[in-house]
Amino acid sequence: MGPAAALERIAYLLERSGQPTYRVRAFRTAARTIRGLDGEELSTRAGSGRLRSLPGIGETTERVIVEALQGSVPSYLVRLEGEEATEMAPGPGHELRRMLKGDCHTHSDWSDGGSPVHEMARAARDMGHEYMVLTDHSPSLKVANGLSPERLRLQLELVREVNRELAPFRVLTGIEVDILLDGSLDQEDELLQGLDVVVGSVHSKLRMERPAMTDRMVKALRNPHLDILGHCTGRKVVGRGRPESTFDAERVFATAAEHGKAVEVNSRPERLDPPKRLLHLALEAGCAIAIDSDAHAPGQLEWLSYGCDRAADCGMDLSRVVNTRRADELVSWAAGHG
Repeated sequence: MGPAAALERIAYLLERSGQPTYRVRAFRTAARTIRGLDGEELSTRAGSGRLRSLPGIGETTERVIVEALQGSVPSYLVRLEGEEATEMAPGPGHELRRMLKGDCHTHSDWSDGGSPVHEMARAARDMGHEYMVLTDHSPSLKVANGLSPERLRLQLELVREVNRELAPFRVLTGIEVDILLDGSLDQEDELLQGLDVVVGSVHSKLRMERPAMTDRMVKALRNPHLDILGHCTGRKVVGRGRPESTFDAERVFATAAEHGKAVEVNSRPERLDPPKRLLHLALEAGCAIAIDSDAHAPGQLEWLSYGCDRAADCGMDLSRVVNTRRADELVSWAAGHG
C-alpha cells in the first residue's frame, strides 16, 4: 500500500468510527499533498527528514508516510484496522445490508459534508453499491451551507461529470429539503420536480406543539415532490442528546403509506431514528422504508449496517426497503409520486 492510500484508508476508518473532523482532515490533507509529488521526490524528502516542510504534514502523518515507503503497513493503520474489525462485526441485519444497492441520503462539501462529491461517490462504488443519492441541504439551513437554487443547478452539472467518469455507477440527483414551519418544501418546485429522489426533513422548531408538528409533516408528505421522510423525530441519543419531536405518528405514517412515501431509518449512531417503537408503527401502517446512512464523509457510508440491524430487529421485510431496488427502479418509484 502506497503512502497516499494508507493516509486515505486511515481517514476512512476514522470517519467510520465517528472521530472528529479535524483528525480526519489531517490525513486527507496529507494524502492530497503527497499525491502532487513524484515518488523520487517523496522518498528524498522522507530520507532527509524534510517531509514536515510540506503543507499539511505533521508528526503522525510523517510516520505513516515513512513506514509505507519502507514497505510495511503503517502501525497506526494496523491498530485502526484491528479496532474496526471488532466494532463492525456482522449483526442481525447482515443479510439485509447485503441486499442494499444504494444509499438515499448522503452529503458532500457542497453543504455540511467533509468531502467532494467524487470522493463520496468513489467510496460508495468501492463498497459495491450501484448508486448514491446526493442529498445536500436546502437554502434555509444556513448553518449547513444549504444550496440556493443557483448552487443546486451548478451541482447538477457536476453530477453529470461525475457520472461520466464513474459509469456504470450512478450519482442520483437529490436534496435533503427542509420541511418549513407551514409544511412547504424549501426549494423551487421546478428544481424538486427534476430531481431523482427528494428527502424531506424537519430541522427547525423541533419542539413545536404536537398538533402543529403533525400538520406540518402531513402536509409535506402530501407534496408530490417529497419521496422520503428523513429522521422523523429529530432526536439525538449521544452526548447532550436531544429529545424526540412530538407528533401523531399514526396519522403521519398513515399519510406516508397512503401516498406511497418512504419513512427513513437513519443509521447515524447519534440519531438511530426512528426509535424502534415508531419503526414498528411505520411498518404496521404499511409504509415503505429507506435505510440511509446520512453520511457526511466517505467512511460514514458504512453506518448503513447500524440501520440494517435495527430494521432486522423489527422484522423488516425486504420488499419494503426502497434502496434494495436498482437505480432505475428507485427513480421510477420516486417519479410515481408526481
